[in-house]
Amino acid sequence: MLLSSARRLATLGGSISRCKYTLPDLPYEYSALEPVVDKQIMEIHHSKHHATYVNNLNATAEKIQGAVAAGDSSALIGLHGALKFNGGGHINHSIFWENLSPNGGGLPSGDLLAAINAEFGSFDDFVAKMSAATVGIQGSGWGWLGLDASKKRLAIATCANQDPLHATTGLVPLLGIDVWEHAYYLQYKNVRPEYVKAIWDVVNWKDVAARYASALS
Repeated sequence: MLLSSARRLATLGGSISRCKYTLPDLPYEYSALEPVVDKQIMEIHHSKHHATYVNNLNATAEKIQGAVAAGDSSALIGLHGALKFNGGGHINHSIFWENLSPNGGGLPSGDLLAAINAEFGSFDDFVAKMSAATVGIQGSGWGWLGLDASKKRLAIATCANQDPLHATTGLVPLLGIDVWEHAYYLQYKNVRPEYVKAIWDVVNWKDVAARYASALS
């Protein structure tokens, strides 16, 4: 078991060491999502928190490369947590920024709306279920709408900390809601339900629909 884990990390280390991960630009200004998410939160969240995940992911990749070169399987296994946390943080936030838009909110349309209605009964029922699951996360984590590609069915899921949805559950991530306190505390304090309620007003349904279509193809 440990040896197989080391081999998987060794294979991954060989690939991730050949590139540098970078902080993606936001597709809008830091102030663009106000009043739902204020400028200060967006600036700190993107330029500090996401940037830290990227920097630590690159540092972890270098350590993996060194462990692979040294044939140190114990060191490789020890790096699994840092890879999962920082890699997940980068993956999750890269999706999150695109899931939001100053022109967002309202309802999705087309195939995505039809799939939501078929799976959850109605759009309102979907929002209520995903909101409840997301608010109910203990500690830090993410609420997700994902796609079970093999069954072509939507599903709501939650992940702790920065665990990436696909690697954790097999679901393809379509829409994520970050409920780490750094995503909302400066504005909403400890009232997570109010933040989750408000975030729907800036959801970029065009982006979610594009991810859904891509996952089905």
